[in-house]
Amino acid sequence: MKWKVRSQTLPGRGKQLLNAAMIMILTVVTIPSPIQASPKRGESCPSELKTLMTWMLEDLPGYSNRVTQRARQSDRTIDIYNYIVLAGNPEFTPLPLTHLQYEPVLSDETKQVFFTTLERQYTKTEVILLQNYYWLFLTPSSDGWRLVLLFSQLADLEEDDLPLPPQDAMNGAIGQGIQLWLKDCRAGVLRR
Repeated sequence: MKWKVRSQTLPGRGKQLLNAAMIMILTVVTIPSPIQASPKRGESCPSELKTLMTWMLEDLPGYSNRVTQRARQSDRTIDIYNYIVLAGNPEFTPLPLTHLQYEPVLSDETKQVFFTTLERQYTKTEVILLQNYYWLFLTPSSDGWRLVLLFSQLADLEEDDLPLPPQDAMNGAIGQGIQLWLKDCRAGVLRR
């Protein structure tokens, strides 16, 4: 599913309704569920992948947006930038990759997670909402989880476009946000 909103096509009332709808979506998404356990300051990373991803996806927009803002501050010539609104919909069913490798020497403990982000892209003249897709590879280590790989498939901007091929997203805002979040998680400095 993808959204595209051009600011030139919305009348004043339409912009207000769009902003109100986005606030409602964010309010519903960010209300913590009483079932979910939240980490306390000084608490270590969870060893269970589903709990880890729940915590990470809740914090990922903030971490990734800080990465984006730092990049914009260092390079003021950037005219187009993304703002991550939310991250979610984790899927834990891995793709079978064992037939694509040689005889493994070491056991593979790498876990695969698929998730999506809703992002707003700002240009000088318009705002575009995009849903992007991510394929995350994590591995447990002695002190917590580590990022192995991250691929993204960006939303196509026009109807009936061919899908874009997956791209390495390790050094993008989402990849850097995940690395920073995992570092904070391993250090036990997450705040809720």
